[in-house]
Amino acid sequence: MASIADIEKTRLVRQKEIDAARTPEDRNRLGQFATPGALAREMLSLACAHWRPEKGRVRFLDPALGTGSFYSALVKEFGHAAIESAAGYELDETFARTADALWHDCGLTVIHADFTKARPPRAEAARPNLIVCNPPYVRHHHLEPDDKLRLQRQAGNLAGVNLNGLAGLYCYFLLLAHAWMADAALGVWLIPSEFMDVNYGRAVKEYLCSQVRLLRIHRFDPEEVQFDDALVSSAVVLLENTPASPTDKVEFTYGGSLSSPRRTRFATVKELARLPKWSGLSQRKHPIHKRVNDAESDVTIGDLFEIKRGLATGANHFFILERAHAAELGLPDRFLRPILPSPRYLTSDVIEADPDGFPVLEKSLVLLDCPLPESAVRDRFPRLWSYFVSGRNAGLLDRYLCKGRQPWYRQEVRPPAPFLCTYMGRPGGVGPFRFILNRSRATAANVYLLMYPRGATLETLKTNPHRLTKVHAAMKELSPRDIVGEGRTYGGGLHKIEPRELGRLSARVLIEAMPELARFREAQGRLF
Repeated sequence: MASIADIEKTRLVRQKEIDAARTPEDRNRLGQFATPGALAREMLSLACAHWRPEKGRVRFLDPALGTGSFYSALVKEFGHAAIESAAGYELDETFARTADALWHDCGLTVIHADFTKARPPRAEAARPNLIVCNPPYVRHHHLEPDDKLRLQRQAGNLAGVNLNGLAGLYCYFLLLAHAWMADAALGVWLIPSEFMDVNYGRAVKEYLCSQVRLLRIHRFDPEEVQFDDALVSSAVVLLENTPASPTDKVEFTYGGSLSSPRRTRFATVKELARLPKWSGLSQRKHPIHKRVNDAESDVTIGDLFEIKRGLATGANHFFILERAHAAELGLPDRFLRPILPSPRYLTSDVIEADPDGFPVLEKSLVLLDCPLPESAVRDRFPRLWSYFVSGRNAGLLDRYLCKGRQPWYRQEVRPPAPFLCTYMGRPGGVGPFRFILNRSRATAANVYLLMYPRGATLETLKTNPHRLTKVHAAMKELSPRDIVGEGRTYGGGLHKIEPRELGRLSARVLIEAMPELARFREAQGRLF
């Protein structure tokens, strides 16, 4: 029999060959991103360090086997003598055949099947006591509706967790594996770190705080991506299938490697249960017991502004046009609204308007938005109808957003907002996010967050329009670190922020710049 080192060399060659034979789009849709060998070895080393003699010999399971990188690392770290049994599920036939050819003679049972449809063993002695997995990173919109409903039901039945429809496939793998685990079994999971911050991750965090003992979470530096072919910020989660206690201490590490992290902190399960976001625990001075932005006396950005994502057309190339091109096509002005271009085309953070209300920018764009039914367009606006027919022939009616609208070419209602914040960005200059003062009547697409003044803010700005400049200047004084802390970070250092997250920021700098806005607090006091 070939040595483990020789088999591992062959495995790496076969992994590259299989990956190269598939398009990046196919691999993204299927969530097929192989675990680097060095990282697999570190994860099994972590499991070995937490292995106690009373657990006995290893009964290993990998629910998403791939070519077997974790089994290779298992044998290297634990040794054959310590392994009682080993099995792996793999849905992809090519990967399953490859893994079986590589590892069958070394003691690994490869099961060509969908793990999420398999039944866990009933007998305690047959259940794995070590589960190590890099589950498929399949986004929710790639899951078929029937599959999503099935997975949601299973997660509720097997793990007692209700996941919302935005959860990725990796969440289901983690939760469904719970029913497979023997008492005191260890689980080591390589998953996207976004679960620590996003709304759909709340159910996952509740599971980790209540149904298992969470031992450690290591969050890799987002700028040091672990996969050459996927810009995803990753985390390793170590857990044990034993009852949780509110006083249990969880180790949070950040950056570097699993064995040599750059930072280490501890938090109790009780403290974690109170925190809406966990990624901030990697920050040196992140307050655990009380977040500054949550002080009861503090007004937030969300108190002063209604914040919405910009509109999503479902087909920007069709519905957003150069103003001159729309005129050439003969599209009626009554169905064209000015819309801002991507932030990269904005050379200033203040957008002025021309006499027609269009933004004074080199790139002048319009949004096509028509409320009329098809019969009315066909009879009254033949050139517009011809353009719509071209879109229908291109398959736009089959797109998710378009097929859900009546008529399919009608856009979301997003009035012009006086203030905007960019939805995503990378570090550089003053920070990854820009606040923009919009004096035009242009709306914006979903690469922006639209900020509409509300309550006392609206009244103040209505009576004193010149104060828009003052509010804008105060917005630019908001701490980039605080904004990043409320948002989420992806691989390669990409930062994003959603409306609710921006709304949680303290508005203290705005109140200091314009004390009149503090009337909001007084009005709230009278109401409640």
